[in-house]
Amino acid sequence: MIKRKLVVIGNGMVGHRFCEKLVEYGGTDKFEITVLGEEPRRAYDRVHLSEYFANRSAESLYLSSPDWYRTNGIKLLLSEPAVTLDTVRRKLVTSLGTELEFDELIFATGSSPFIPPLEGLDKEGVFVYRTIEDLEETLEYSKKIKKAAVLGGGLLGLEAAKALVDLGKETHVIEFAPRLMPRQLDDGGAAILKSKIEEIGVEIHLNKQTEKVLGEQKIEGFAFKDGGTLDFDLLIVSAGIRPRDELAKEAGIAVGDRGGIIVDDGMGTNVYGIYAIGEVALHRNFIYGLVAPGYEMAETLAFNLCSPGNKPKVYSGSDLSTKLKLIGVEVASFGDALGQNEHIPIVFKNPRSGVYKKLVISPDGKYLLGGILVGDAKAYGNLLSFYLNKMELPEEPETLIVGSVSSENLFGADTLPDEAKICSCNNVSKGDILTAIREKECYDITSLKNCSKAGSGCGGCLPQVNSILKAELKTQGKVVTEHLCEHFKFSRKELYQVIKVKSLKSFPDVLKEVGKGNGCEICKPAVASIIASIWNEPILKHREIQDTNDKYLANIQRGGTYSVVPRIPGGEITPDKLIVIGDVAKKYNLYCKITGGQRIDLLGARIDQLPSIWKDLIDHGFESGHAYGKSMRTVKSCVGSTWCRFGVQDSTSFAIKLEERYKGIRAPHKLKCGVSGCIRECAEARGKDFGIIATERGWNLYIGGNGGVNPKHAILFAEDLDEDTCIKYIDRYMMFYIRTADKLMRTSTWLEQLEGGIEYLKDVVINDRLGINSQLDEEMKHLVNTYHCEWKDVVEDPEKQKKFKHFVNSNETDPNIQFTEERGQIRPVDWVEKDLVNT
Repeated sequence: MIKRKLVVIGNGMVGHRFCEKLVEYGGTDKFEITVLGEEPRRAYDRVHLSEYFANRSAESLYLSSPDWYRTNGIKLLLSEPAVTLDTVRRKLVTSLGTELEFDELIFATGSSPFIPPLEGLDKEGVFVYRTIEDLEETLEYSKKIKKAAVLGGGLLGLEAAKALVDLGKETHVIEFAPRLMPRQLDDGGAAILKSKIEEIGVEIHLNKQTEKVLGEQKIEGFAFKDGGTLDFDLLIVSAGIRPRDELAKEAGIAVGDRGGIIVDDGMGTNVYGIYAIGEVALHRNFIYGLVAPGYEMAETLAFNLCSPGNKPKVYSGSDLSTKLKLIGVEVASFGDALGQNEHIPIVFKNPRSGVYKKLVISPDGKYLLGGILVGDAKAYGNLLSFYLNKMELPEEPETLIVGSVSSENLFGADTLPDEAKICSCNNVSKGDILTAIREKECYDITSLKNCSKAGSGCGGCLPQVNSILKAELKTQGKVVTEHLCEHFKFSRKELYQVIKVKSLKSFPDVLKEVGKGNGCEICKPAVASIIASIWNEPILKHREIQDTNDKYLANIQRGGTYSVVPRIPGGEITPDKLIVIGDVAKKYNLYCKITGGQRIDLLGARIDQLPSIWKDLIDHGFESGHAYGKSMRTVKSCVGSTWCRFGVQDSTSFAIKLEERYKGIRAPHKLKCGVSGCIRECAEARGKDFGIIATERGWNLYIGGNGGVNPKHAILFAEDLDEDTCIKYIDRYMMFYIRTADKLMRTSTWLEQLEGGIEYLKDVVINDRLGINSQLDEEMKHLVNTYHCEWKDVVEDPEKQKKFKHFVNSNETDPNIQFTEERGQIRPVDWVEKDLVNT
């Protein structure tokens, strides 16, 4: 079959989603696909663009792997936009002179920032907030200024203001309208938002019309028509968007009077075979400035192009619902939020706590028409379901915003029709979720998110997604249980509580009390970990421990030897202690390696040497680094304000304080942490289970990150904390994780699967939603106060030392251990082919 030539102009979020849907619907079998990208990088997530300020890495923003396009047969041309288009000859030419013929052409060119027609906005120091390159230019220029401003108080403008605050700049927001976010919020909601933003030091200027740009070569401020002035050295313009329709207009494709390529309900233009999707498309005289409508357009068009024999999909417009966090403040709006049609308003307002909630309901009181949430958006998912699915409201609809009602109490998954929209960000219906569960066997929330895209946007729908998943698993006859194994009819979370309440302190006691059989390789280490997490007794007390590393308090390495990793809190070490490590390494002929966690790894120790090595280290002030356990490992740090010219807080001292506090604490999975002294993030704190980044006003706390096979960036949990508050939140976060996570579950996976996600966790840790904070505080206090060095425990106990030998009935060493020399140190000899065959 001869493939038709299809060209996509634009490689943004909507263009990429269109390509994903082409692949999903079998379009690669029908089309020869070429994608033109104006930027030098593949498609990335612009919705979370501000995260680039925090981590300086584009990797976490990319929407696909580097080889995704090639793997799926799509040709991607970067830094090569189309410059001329001939709709008659069906040919276009790129900026590099490449000529491309096409049968179908899709405009996904998006929009560009609108620059007001104000003389002087071309001066040095004026930036926009659209691409990663824009952010890099802003970052570089910001190094030499102290005072910045944002022109525009909408969604993007407030995101830009947050970025400037994080850079430590005095920040001002200038808005022409009488309130912030005028398209999403009413006066009451905008007033609460303004007060919350002002609390962190951002100055808001409303009703301001700029008359003159001050400065000669560089921008130095604004003069306003009301006679006032404002001085600043850097300006980010965020005054709206304009569709990138210039190429279409030049080619004779119909555009609207105020811009935008005119499309019908199938996304077609007035020229056959040419389509437009996303922010460049003018549909029913409306341009959508959000990504979710663009995704709906992309899906509609991809389906129709790939399934010509089926009933075509029709795009009839999109909901403008949105939920986000602006400068630490939750903001959500949906439907007729401003009450522009006949309605009855129900408003809850608490200026003291900074909360504003508004329901816009139909005149008969039966249906929800829209709403606004500021300061507390936990009810967003429930409210959005009522609105999107036209569900009848309860008799007292005010309980939806002043009560504490969960999605399960409001409606069960079975009450929703299959066509009910669950995820508005990605246009995912209940039927789509059920299909992913039934046909693609997505039996957990992580795989379901990856497969269906539900919950991968703002996350507000995750409670409903989880409810649908559980209901469907029950329907299929799959018992929705999380039993530890066949010997315990409890999940790890449940078994933790049983062991604590019944004061069980050994595996035989636990097995006798609540289990059956003799146990297995799954439950034995899990129970030992739980007991250690609760009572903090030496892990070697539990004879049933199956993990070799825990059994010998060291990591077994290739060749049958072990590694020794002494604790070096925060990576700080004196010259004398460095010499001690060197002497020990020379005495036992050990290989030395600096680890990624700022410690020194000594490798090549025989099992019988371990107690002696530990004693030599302990005698000089060292202790176990717990590199072998599912426990707290390291708290990595930079040098911070003590030495670094960019540092704003003493990160090394704080890191040492944290590592000394949490050392040795057992958890479902290993824990790694980091403390950075400024936003340059040299300690890579956002790749840790908890990470702390210094600000001018304190510390920003991030949680739920990790490196490894599936790296995750930690999520911002709380901002500008003092040390005591930061430690209090970490205590509770860690204890809640230890209490509730499944066996061998990393904090990132636990957080991702935690119903309610990060907002629920904040409610638990900060607001004491469950009323258990005093218990969590006491449990952490117990673990901190009962710390012991597990190496020292062996060194001081001759009976325990007896197990550290290779043969049970002999003191001989393992004759198979062999080393060779490389770069002046030992290493295990290479495995040879015959050894591999014999094993």
